[in-house]
Amino acid sequence: MNILQKIFSFYINASIHVALAVFAFLRLTEQYVSLPYNENLNYFIFFGTITGYNFVKYAGVAKLHHRSLTNNLKIIQIFSLICFIIMCYYMCLVPFTTLLFSLPFTFLTILYAIPFLSGFDKNLRQISYLKIIVVALVWTGFTVLIPYLDTAQTLTYNVFLLSLQRFLIVVVLILPFDIRDVKYDAISLQTIPKKIGLEKTKRVGLSLMLFALLIEYAIHAGDGFKNAFMVFFFIMLIFLMRAKINQSKYYSSFWVESLPIIWWLVLLGFHNIF
Repeated sequence: MNILQKIFSFYINASIHVALAVFAFLRLTEQYVSLPYNENLNYFIFFGTITGYNFVKYAGVAKLHHRSLTNNLKIIQIFSLICFIIMCYYMCLVPFTTLLFSLPFTFLTILYAIPFLSGFDKNLRQISYLKIIVVALVWTGFTVLIPYLDTAQTLTYNVFLLSLQRFLIVVVLILPFDIRDVKYDAISLQTIPKKIGLEKTKRVGLSLMLFALLIEYAIHAGDGFKNAFMVFFFIMLIFLMRAKINQSKYYSSFWVESLPIIWWLVLLGFHNIF
């Protein structure tokens, strides 16, 4: 049992789970706008997510404690290096124009982790309210815009709506994390829960999900898509409303991050039924 717990802990801490959530969003986009499955791009983004997230989470820790790194962190570093190499392999198989489209979102990810403001001791992650916007923009870019632009198509109204919906959904997915981190964040970091309180934060999340629901019915897609979204919508609201500061260890990092995967699997189920 202890071995299983260690494997699960590594699965979460090494950002494999969040990469699967990104992969699920990619697959949802392909189905919503009828794109062919793109193995090279999807794996490039999957392994890039692991590399990017682990860089953001552990770069500062490794710099400060490089001589006394725990075995777990050393293993994650080695795993991240392997994922980076695999990402580079798939990057060579992705069209150059697609890589150019991904540069702004990659640049935002780097600035999210590397200090470059106020005397080079502050990054985008430490700017009040900007953190949630940057993360939502990057997720939207890599899971909607990049896969679509890779097909060399011009942006359509449907893709615009899907991008806006994805941005709102990612913002709401982040809220349980921000609620959890209220007791850990620095006083200077004014996240939404710290600024307006838990209940108002949940009302903001509810409003954004209702807007996302309206967008779903404006997107040209079949009934199977809308039915699957309704399932996701209600599950998302349950997790948002039950979020609290003293939440269980894996409430956000596993269960909330599982929601895009659940949405994708539910959509696959509706497609098989109908």
